[in-house]
Amino acid sequence: MIHTLENEHCRVQVNTHGAELISFVRLEAAGELEYIWQADPAYWGRHAPVLFPVVGRLPDNQYRHQGQTYELGQHGFARDREFVLLHRSEFELTFELRDDAASRVVYPFGFALRISYRLAGSTLTVGWEVENPDSAELLFSIGAHPAFRCPLLPGETFEDYEFVFDHPVSLDQHLLENGLFSGRTTPLLRQETVLPLTYALFAQDALVFQHFDFTSITLRSRRSGHSVRARFDGFPYLGLWTAGSGAGFVCIEPWHGLAGSVGGPVELADKQGMLRLNAGQQFITSYSLTVA
Repeated sequence: MIHTLENEHCRVQVNTHGAELISFVRLEAAGELEYIWQADPAYWGRHAPVLFPVVGRLPDNQYRHQGQTYELGQHGFARDREFVLLHRSEFELTFELRDDAASRVVYPFGFALRISYRLAGSTLTVGWEVENPDSAELLFSIGAHPAFRCPLLPGETFEDYEFVFDHPVSLDQHLLENGLFSGRTTPLLRQETVLPLTYALFAQDALVFQHFDFTSITLRSRRSGHSVRARFDGFPYLGLWTAGSGAGFVCIEPWHGLAGSVGGPVELADKQGMLRLNAGQQFITSYSLTVA
């Protein structure tokens, strides 16, 4: 089921399937401008999935926990599950997913995952709350994967866009092999504030950064000036990705978690980027998207 939030500036739509943001429209005098990728399956058939309880790929899609081996696909299962609408007000929605018999086959933990969307002006704040209702420790990762139309307007190209950082940054890209970290890095930026977009930039899969020192990044058109700014205070990892030459989108992905590394099945407790909650504890965070 689709739920809508709207004010004088923007309209947002969220699907209970995956609690996924599927539309973020700016209402302008010249007409409506959609910022979210509309899931063309020829390139990538999703909009902005939530990654839980893992981020990225596991070696052989497997992990170990307490002497057992489990199979879990890339980015986990929450994006493919139906959420319950917990709360609705004029400018806010909250959805919930809880563990069940099906989830425990691939992920033997009790959990409650709540995802909220709050619209204020031209800013959408996405909130996450993970709760451990069980007596055993909860191990998890969680990440965002919003895809933005790029280009936004007719007559523009992908190469008309750039990423703009909030101050000069030096970044090393952590390299992937078949979606897994190779342990190698390569320099990308050195005290620069702008990263121009080209499809060649993503020839080796996503650009992944770890433990950076910025809290926002802006996708901006050099021609029209339209932009979307993602703010993600406290997130230790970030991915930037598109599906290949000709794909009309790019993703900005703040994460609390990472893909696995090249090798065999990993012990979940030892996997880099995993978060831990004791019985009754909660993990709460948020990120925001501002369109202009």
